[in-house]
Amino acid sequence: MLVDPIASVPAFLAMTGHCDRARRRHMAIRASLTCFAVLTLFALAGPAIFKLFGITMPAFKIAGGIILGLIGLDMLQARRSPTQETPGETSEGAEKEDVGIVPLGVPMLAGPGAISSVMVLMAQNADWLHRSLIIGAVGLTALIALLVLAAADWVSSHLHRTGIAIFTRMMGLLLTAIAVQFVLNGIREIGLLPQL
Repeated sequence: MLVDPIASVPAFLAMTGHCDRARRRHMAIRASLTCFAVLTLFALAGPAIFKLFGITMPAFKIAGGIILGLIGLDMLQARRSPTQETPGETSEGAEKEDVGIVPLGVPMLAGPGAISSVMVLMAQNADWLHRSLIIGAVGLTALIALLVLAAADWVSSHLHRTGIAIFTRMMGLLLTAIAVQFVLNGIREIGLLPQL
């Protein structure tokens, strides 16, 4: 999963250990809103960013696939990818008064993999129905992240570390397959692979 609130639960609990339940819920709301805002901004601004820097869609698909692949490989080993969260960010977050925006919202929820994915998906089709479905999916993802983080104590006590590790590995396998498909699509679009 690109936005992976379940894998973020242990770090969220560590960073908010000094907070009461209401404060923890407030930070979960801020993190989810930040995730939604950042992903929506990059989804809408993606075509302009491509044009500004002269980036082609195949190049971005290949780059996005590589980033997703790195995240997926880390998830297969049941560990948080450094592209989503570094140990320094987690320890720094534990010292902050409010971790909702940074590091929870960005980069733990809305990291480079999620940002590149929404930009690729948005740029694939200029149809506003397609684009509104993507924004709707981003909103649903942010809502799920909010529900998981707001129930972090319950998720942690029921899934335990083993359950979270199993879930993370399953999502890592799926994400790695998506990454390979992104790269194949990019290579196919520049003509190095035949169209299927």
